Amino acid sequence: MTTAPRVTLADIAAEAGVSVATMSKVLNGRTDVAPATRARLEEHLKRHGYHRRTPAQRTETLELVFHELEASWSMEVIEGVEEVAHAAGLSVVLTVSGDRHAPSSDWIDGVLRRRPVGVVLVFSDLPRAHREKLRSRGVPFAIVDPAGDPAPDVPSVGSANWSGGLMATRHLIDLGHRRIAAITGPEDMMCSLARVDGYRSAMSAANLPIDPAWIRFGDFHPGGGERHARDLLAGPDRPTAVFAGSDLQALGVIAAATAAGLSVPHDLSVVGYDDIALARWLSPQLTTVHQPLRRMGEEAARIVLRLAEGETVDTLRMDLATHLVVRGSTAPPA
Repeated sequence: MTTAPRVTLADIAAEAGVSVATMSKVLNGRTDVAPATRARLEEHLKRHGYHRRTPAQRTETLELVFHELEASWSMEVIEGVEEVAHAAGLSVVLTVSGDRHAPSSDWIDGVLRRRPVGVVLVFSDLPRAHREKLRSRGVPFAIVDPAGDPAPDVPSVGSANWSGGLMATRHLIDLGHRRIAAITGPEDMMCSLARVDGYRSAMSAANLPIDPAWIRFGDFHPGGGERHARDLLAGPDRPTAVFAGSDLQALGVIAAATAAGLSVPHDLSVVGYDDIALARWLSPQLTTVHQPLRRMGEEAARIVLRLAEGETVDTLRMDLATHLVVRGSTAPPA
């Protein structure tokens, strides 16, 4: 005997000719649905035997977890998650916990007490014990993963880091630069390694020498970019261009160049990574690799909501495309 497939909220919404967001509003008791529409949708839900989760099972929130909040970078992800949550009639709860690899051990007990509809995490991975506890309580989760390499069974949304590093370096090579340095992020983060691998691939394809001393591992913050750039620019054969693994590191590189009496881009070209809002307000405006942070937050939130409604996710790993945005911080070498 075969079992009929479970009808999801999306199926019922399609049958009723409304959006999932409208159907979710009815389930959540929202008042901004016309009475006649509400009655009709309630009938559809009743006919399919779709049961609401009780308040004891969940609250009408979506939890978003960071290990740290950096205003420009984090806000892009927050806005993406909030847009999807708001359309589904949910509020976003923001939590800061742990380090860049995973939330702290006491976070899991707190989130189980808060009983959110689901969780979006901005980490490299989630420990197995955390995953098992969330699944045992029916709390779906997904990772926004610009930084790591989650376990194969963890839903995650990342971006094409290797391609980004390749594009940034090729842009500098095409401008005529030959002495190109790279300041990436921490050495134990997958995205740092992928971006610098893209740099190496572009340099090798152009038959350009790669000086090991010109590859630096920083911390994605301005201070790390400035410290490494100060050291790189002090040598007799200083680089004429720097690929920075984040826009914040690029900001530090520009500060180090200015302190050394160098002009960007006349004396030193700089490429960043992320394309945060600040990149358009620097002087000169920053050439950078656009990482779709807002859309990464949106897609992760959509995955969580689909899982919360009992749907399956066809692909657990989603890598979004990056692209180069050319502005004023790069030019041919003097």
